[in-house]
Amino acid sequence: MLLCRAASLSLVISIALAATAHAGTVGREQDIGDLKLGQRVLVDDGTCPAGQVKEVRGAKMTDKGVSRTSACVPRYGPKSR
Repeated sequence: MLLCRAASLSLVISIALAATAHAGTVGREQDIGDLKLGQRVLVDDGTCPAGQVKEVRGAKMTDKGVSRTSACVPRYGPKSR
Protein backbone atom coordinates (compact mmCIF):
# COMPACT_ATOMS: atom_id res chain seq x y z
CA MET A 1 0.00 0.00 0.00
CA LEU A 2 2.79 2.42 0.93
CA LEU A 3 4.68 1.51 -2.25
CA CYS A 4 1.56 2.25 -4.34
CA ARG A 5 1.18 5.69 -2.75
CA ALA A 6 4.87 6.48 -3.30
CA ALA A 7 4.57 5.47 -6.96
CA SER A 8 1.45 7.61 -7.39
CA LEU A 9 3.13 10.61 -5.79
CA SER A 10 6.18 10.14 -8.01
CA LEU A 11 3.96 10.06 -11.09
CA VAL A 12 2.13 13.24 -10.08
CA ILE A 13 5.42 15.06 -9.48
CA SER A 14 6.90 13.98 -12.81
CA ILE A 15 3.76 15.11 -14.68
CA ALA A 16 3.89 18.50 -12.95
CA LEU A 17 7.56 18.96 -13.84
CA ALA A 18 6.93 18.01 -17.46
CA ALA A 19 4.09 20.51 -17.67
CA THR A 20 6.28 23.40 -16.47
CA ALA A 21 9.08 22.46 -18.87
CA HIS A 22 6.73 22.39 -21.88
CA ALA A 23 7.24 25.27 -24.27
CA GLY A 24 4.18 27.43 -24.85
CA THR A 25 3.80 29.82 -27.79
CA VAL A 26 3.06 33.55 -27.56
CA GLY A 27 2.94 36.30 -30.17
CA ARG A 28 5.15 38.86 -28.41
CA GLU A 29 8.05 38.54 -25.97
CA GLN A 30 6.30 41.05 -23.66
CA ASP A 31 3.47 38.52 -23.21
CA ILE A 32 5.71 36.02 -21.43
CA GLY A 33 5.67 37.42 -17.89
CA ASP A 34 7.85 35.68 -15.30
CA LEU A 35 9.97 32.76 -16.52
CA LYS A 36 11.01 29.93 -14.27
CA LEU A 37 14.54 28.56 -14.37
CA GLY A 38 14.74 26.17 -17.33
CA GLN A 39 11.35 27.13 -18.76
CA ARG A 40 11.12 27.60 -22.52
CA VAL A 41 8.61 29.75 -24.38
CA LEU A 42 8.30 30.03 -28.16
CA VAL A 43 7.74 33.56 -29.46
CA ASP A 44 6.21 33.78 -32.93
CA ASP A 45 6.89 37.46 -33.63
CA GLY A 46 8.47 37.19 -37.08
CA THR A 47 12.01 38.10 -35.99
CA CYS A 48 13.51 34.74 -37.03
CA PRO A 49 14.08 33.46 -40.59
CA ALA A 50 11.47 31.36 -42.40
CA GLY A 51 11.03 27.94 -40.83
CA GLN A 52 12.28 29.11 -37.44
CA VAL A 53 10.76 30.58 -34.29
CA LYS A 54 12.34 32.44 -31.36
CA GLU A 55 12.83 30.38 -28.19
CA VAL A 56 13.19 32.32 -24.93
CA ARG A 57 14.65 30.40 -21.97
CA GLY A 58 14.97 31.06 -18.28
CA ALA A 59 18.76 30.70 -18.29
CA LYS A 60 20.16 31.32 -14.82
CA MET A 61 19.38 32.82 -11.45
CA THR A 62 20.60 36.33 -10.70
CA ASP A 63 19.99 38.64 -7.76
CA LYS A 64 17.20 40.27 -9.84
CA GLY A 65 15.49 36.97 -10.76
CA VAL A 66 15.82 34.62 -13.71
CA SER A 67 17.84 35.94 -16.66
CA ARG A 68 16.61 35.20 -20.18
CA THR A 69 18.35 34.07 -23.34
CA SER A 70 16.84 33.74 -26.79
CA ALA A 71 17.72 31.93 -30.00
CA CYS A 72 16.05 31.01 -33.27
CA VAL A 73 15.15 27.31 -33.38
CA PRO A 74 13.54 25.16 -36.09
CA ARG A 75 9.76 25.41 -36.23
CA TYR A 76 7.95 22.10 -35.82
CA GLY A 77 4.32 21.66 -36.74
CA PRO A 78 1.95 24.24 -38.19
CA LYS A 79 2.59 27.93 -37.68
CA SER A 80 0.63 29.34 -34.76
CA ARG A 81 -1.09 32.68 -34.95
